[in-house]
Amino acid sequence: MLVRRIARPLLAAPFVYGGISTLRKPQDRVPGARPVVEKIAETADKQLPVEVPKDVEQWVKVDAAVKVAAGSLFALNKFPRLTALVLSASIVPTTLAGHRFWEHDDPTERFGQISNFLKNSGLLGGLLLAAVDTEGKPSVGYRTRRAAKKAAAATEKNVEKAQKRAAKAQKQAQKRLKKASR
Repeated sequence: MLVRRIARPLLAAPFVYGGISTLRKPQDRVPGARPVVEKIAETADKQLPVEVPKDVEQWVKVDAAVKVAAGSLFALNKFPRLTALVLSASIVPTTLAGHRFWEHDDPTERFGQISNFLKNSGLLGGLLLAAVDTEGKPSVGYRTRRAAKKAAAATEKNVEKAQKRAAKAQKQAQKRLKKASR
């Protein structure tokens, strides 16, 4: 559909541009990302058997690379549902790291942060819609349920046929037995 061909690149553009910008100069994003990375690393270290890297700049670069790769694939309509999910997962920590409006006292700065926070929330909403967009085709869940019902019906039909054949064979065997006993 034409709308999808236009909408996907438009939705992907901020991710690709922002990712490239961050890859060129990741140190600008490190201070904002530090609290989020530290919180994630701390939580992960408690719950995972392996130690999570704590290098904030490395996390910023990885996130930027993910945004560029997934955004490009999404814009090109390659794996659109998967890439929309990846971008959705990526935008949440980015928003929490970069637009912490609750920490600002200056009304102008706070307004700017709230505005960007809400913009990212809107992008997240668009990505979530894209992630569930089946483009008019039935979903995998629907197709799976339908295939399971068809398989169950075919199995029941085959069982009935087999039971009829077995009953017929049993009757024939009884007739042969009667003839043989006379």
